[in-house]
Amino acid sequence: MISPELAEQLAKSIFDAERTKTPTKQISQLHPELTIDDAYAVQAAGVRLAEAAGRQVRARKIGLTSKVMQDAVGVDTPDTGVIYDDMFYGHGDTVPFDRFIAPRLEVELAFVLGHDLSGPDCTVEHVLAACEYVTPAIEILDARIQMKDPDTGSGRTIVDTVADNAADGGIVVARQQFDPDELDLPWVCAVLRRNGQIEESGVAAAVLDHPARGVAWLADRLHGQGIALRAGELILAGSFTRPLWVQRGDEFVADYGPLGTIEFRFT
Repeated sequence: MISPELAEQLAKSIFDAERTKTPTKQISQLHPELTIDDAYAVQAAGVRLAEAAGRQVRARKIGLTSKVMQDAVGVDTPDTGVIYDDMFYGHGDTVPFDRFIAPRLEVELAFVLGHDLSGPDCTVEHVLAACEYVTPAIEILDARIQMKDPDTGSGRTIVDTVADNAADGGIVVARQQFDPDELDLPWVCAVLRRNGQIEESGVAAAVLDHPARGVAWLADRLHGQGIALRAGELILAGSFTRPLWVQRGDEFVADYGPLGTIEFRFT
């Protein structure tokens, strides 16, 4: 396992990259021996740094839930990160472009728990029973670690993305709240329009065949660390579209059909 000192050193470089808006070198290039577990140790060190700076963990995200994204980084399991209290935006908000280094968007569903949820052997049915409501949400991805190494041309690996808080940068949450028992969740669909043009579309079944399955995976993973998901937590369940690059001035409408829309812009 990675030493606590090295984990803190790498976390500090990511912390500084976010502050200066200058991405740091890929951890996978600096330390090719590091594993996914090591990357989570770096992520945990980063959470401690953020909390010491006054941020609070308010929610969690699940990423790499579609086969195409898993194939892109050579894994067969999702990843996870945290969402801080200052990362939240809502319908109609203006999002400051300069807050991010390389913003991209993904279309998702979020589960808000009404009851605690824990593993082991958590199932979709357990998640739905614990869920107070489901709401449309857009994840804003960012990259505090270089997406492409300038010396080798290599892309980031799973070690880089996990260490970088699973690439999480923000979340735009809808106003609408839905009882999960009243929705056919795998068949929730959405289209994402940028400046009036459809750029992406998808169906929630692309998330592990059922968007609640990622939440069950997270409950099981955290159980191994002695952690339960708590009532009131929001869990961003995973994207069912490809990441879409953002430019300053872009206006977005995520249209979930009967579930309504999320509208926001970057400036």
